[in-house]
Amino acid sequence: MSEKRASENGGRTFTEEARRAQIVRAAIDTVAEHGYPNTSFSKIAQRAGLSSTGMISYYFAGKAELFDEVVSTVLRAAEEFVGPRIQHEPTYRAKLRAYIESNLAFMAKYPGHTLAVAEIVIGTRDRENVPVGAINHATASIDTLVDCLDKGLDAGEFADVEPRVMAVAIRGAIDNTLRHHMLTPGVDLESYGSKLADLFDRATRAGS
Repeated sequence: MSEKRASENGGRTFTEEARRAQIVRAAIDTVAEHGYPNTSFSKIAQRAGLSSTGMISYYFAGKAELFDEVVSTVLRAAEEFVGPRIQHEPTYRAKLRAYIESNLAFMAKYPGHTLAVAEIVIGTRDRENVPVGAINHATASIDTLVDCLDKGLDAGEFADVEPRVMAVAIRGAIDNTLRHHMLTPGVDLESYGSKLADLFDRATRAGS
C-alpha cells in the first residue's frame, strides 16, 4: 500500500513522500537553530537521523530545491492555520482583524517555522534564487488583502482607502514585526497582533 504511486506528488511513492517530509522537518529545525548560512546537508542529515547526505541528494536536486520545499511547506501550514480563521468571520472588518491576528499567532505558535523562512529569504535576498514559494506567497497574500478591502469597501465597512496601498502597508507591518521579534527575543507576538489589528481597524474604518 505504501508503495503505491501518488500521482499528485509527481509520481513519488508514499514512502518517498514520507522521507522527503522527514528531511524538510529536519531542515526547518536546523535552519531555525543554526541560521541559513550555517546550515549544511551534513547537519540536516544528522538531525534527520540519516546515514549520509547522499540520502538528501537522492530526494532533492540541491540546496535550492530543498529550501524551496521548506518555504512552501511552512507557508502551506500558515495558510491552513490562517485561512479558516478568516473565512469564519462574518464581516470584512472582522476578516481583516483575523488576518492580522492569526498571522502573528502562527508566528508565536510555530517560531521555528517562521524563523526558518525568514532566515532563508534573508539569506538569499541578494541572489537570484529566492525560493519561488516565498515570492508566490507574498503575491497571494497581498491579493488576499486587496480582495478583502475591495469587498469591504463595496459593503461600506471600510473608509475610502486605496486597497493595494493599504494591503502592502498591512503585510509590511506583519513582516517587520517578525524581524523585530528575531532581533528582540521575548516580544509578545499575539499582543502585537491585537495592537496591529486595532491600528489598521482605525485606519480603515468607515467615517474615520
